[in-house]
Amino acid sequence: MGHYNRFAGANLGRLEALSDGLFAVAMTLLVFDLHAPAAAAIARAGGLTGALVTLLPRLLVYLMSFLTLGIFWVGQQTGLNFLAATDRNLTWLHLGFLFAVSLMPFSTALMAGFIAYRAALLVYWCNIFLLGALLFAALRYAAGAGLVRADAPEGAHRAVERRIVIAQALYGVGAALCLFSTYASIGFIILVQLNYVIAPRVWGLDRL
Repeated sequence: MGHYNRFAGANLGRLEALSDGLFAVAMTLLVFDLHAPAAAAIARAGGLTGALVTLLPRLLVYLMSFLTLGIFWVGQQTGLNFLAATDRNLTWLHLGFLFAVSLMPFSTALMAGFIAYRAALLVYWCNIFLLGALLFAALRYAAGAGLVRADAPEGAHRAVERRIVIAQALYGVGAALCLFSTYASIGFIILVQLNYVIAPRVWGLDRL
């Protein structure tokens, strides 16, 4: 058993391939919760416009989840790019992270169906928190286990960890806003995500 544990999960390329595949599936499943209005229920153009307006909350949650997965995919790939190798423990940490990724279509559907309910938003936030915590744990373990490439940029691993901590703190603020309004909470989270996607060079926001 000891020999097995030394060699198990040591293929970095397979881990990267699995991660890419699972992210692709999860991001595709998100759109399955969006349904075009039934033609039989639309009698005129105005009816279609009204149906599309009622679809906006689901579109908003879909956008938020797609951005969430995109941001975490970039974060994971950045961390994996710094690795010289992986081991059993690190592989299982990333599998735990991918488990959290696989939950995103569920938490998104729950949020879209109960967008005005705080409990639904808190479940969604817990999903984001789990993503951040497991990715942070994987990065910290890799650095401590000496799995980072010798030629990796100095401080790069720490920069990724810092980015995760700040993002999670901002997501926490967004979740707390549900005490006032779930829509305010969602709006704040999307603004945080857009900052990480666009990285605007104003007020130091690109350094968050």
